[in-house]
Amino acid sequence: MHISTALLLLSAVTVYLLWFIFISRSLKGPRAWPLLGSLPGLIVNCDRMHDWICDNLRACGGTYQTCICAIPFLARKQGLVTVTCDPRNLEHILKTRFDNYPKGPTWQGVFHDLLGEGIFNSDGDTWLFQRKTAALEFTTRTLRQAMARWVSRAIKLRFCPILESAQANAKPVDLQDVLLRLTFDNICGLAFGKDPQTCAVGLPENSFASAFDRATEASLQRFILPEVFWKFRKWLRLGMEVSLSRSLIQLDDYLTEVINARKLELSNLEKDGNPNDDLLSRFMKKKESYSDTFLQQVALNFILAGRDTSSVALCWFFWLLTQNPSVEDKILNEICTTLIETRGEDLSEWLDEPLVFEELDRLIYLKAALSETLRLYPSVPEDSKHVVSDDVLPDGTFVPAGSSVTYSIYSTGRMKSTWGDDCMDYRPERWLSSDGKKFITHDSYKFVAFNAGPRICLGKDLAYLQMKSVAAALLLRHRLTVAQGHKVEQKMSLTLFMKYGLKVNVHKRDLEGTVARMKKDLQEVNGRSNGVRVKG
Repeated sequence: MHISTALLLLSAVTVYLLWFIFISRSLKGPRAWPLLGSLPGLIVNCDRMHDWICDNLRACGGTYQTCICAIPFLARKQGLVTVTCDPRNLEHILKTRFDNYPKGPTWQGVFHDLLGEGIFNSDGDTWLFQRKTAALEFTTRTLRQAMARWVSRAIKLRFCPILESAQANAKPVDLQDVLLRLTFDNICGLAFGKDPQTCAVGLPENSFASAFDRATEASLQRFILPEVFWKFRKWLRLGMEVSLSRSLIQLDDYLTEVINARKLELSNLEKDGNPNDDLLSRFMKKKESYSDTFLQQVALNFILAGRDTSSVALCWFFWLLTQNPSVEDKILNEICTTLIETRGEDLSEWLDEPLVFEELDRLIYLKAALSETLRLYPSVPEDSKHVVSDDVLPDGTFVPAGSSVTYSIYSTGRMKSTWGDDCMDYRPERWLSSDGKKFITHDSYKFVAFNAGPRICLGKDLAYLQMKSVAAALLLRHRLTVAQGHKVEQKMSLTLFMKYGLKVNVHKRDLEGTVARMKKDLQEVNGRSNGVRVKG
């Protein structure tokens, strides 16, 4: 009996190993191990996951397939992941066969408790309805004006005083924390017209912001864990699932209060004549009758999308400027040139108010520098889709129904085949025309930082508006240096945070000296063009 059992077990192991060898040889990419698939490699490289994926994609020509679990009957579908950064494949997934690559049940299950069936966690008709409704609002100039008011107010009354305090006290400040607070206040103001004041003097704690952070972190932890495991923990109320449940109750209470207050305000609109221009009010004014649950999901979805992305992009932008002072000089020269034309040469006039629409629109080189930042450090480095039916990608890769496709936005911006031999260089000029006067819009499937196809980011223009406003305000007043001993590393998350924040020393900007040097350089250029060397 023992011998027959041993022979049966040996036969099963032999059959499995033969199957595994066949499967592993048919897939190119990171090494796969029995049962565990490529999970060991992912664990070993967890601190540099995005670069590890990028290395694998370079070695495999832009696409590879791997097994997350090397188990028969699962490996070719649920366990199979296709990873790509090929622009042809991205266009196929995000546009050509859009309906075949939805968010899918795994993604929706992870984020359902927090985001419900909101625009960023839904597919099909549910998504399309919300997309069309939101698109109408995002194309209105009044929404852009509302965003500008929130941003300008936050910069003048909160952001600048915090930086001035850090400069006066000669103490490092965590710029990532400050920017997260700033963008959170702005997006809450835009989403439902209420200021949580997390970026106020002293950087106070806010129950809504804290609950939102805990709920987001707990939801992201679900994404990392196998579905069976996190559902088991939810059933037993263990670990982060307890925190998630409590945070969701706090969010519900807060937003219920906001919605009830807004209903009362809208009912008295004719009396006070003070219309609200936030997104929540806009949805509530429509003829359709939306439930309070739907309105909460609208608000939370837009907060999630609008808060982290801009602040994280600005963090990497300011860090890159500390590494590339020549780029910082060019941006500053552009800002100063614009303000001389719009506000004259009285420097005190420059600092009274943040830049307005017309001034920000002139900052072409600044937009190029921000875009170059997002090319190298996209706020959302990876995204994944579910495969509904069997398909073949443009590069010939077969993807079976039930499997998933991950497209690496981080890797797309770092491929020589797409961006040239200098793809790893921070060079804003690649976004400008040869005379440097026009911004060049690259193919959206080469530059996927704002997504592409039908799900391209509705708030792209608002994001640039906010980032340009904050960048111009800081650079006019201050010069940053990274605090001594501070490590700048990526945090392995769905958003490309800095693991330890961005601690910087804030120094006063010698604006008069900058303008004087700029004028001198301009005189020398004019002198050379006239055949005369102007001596300083």
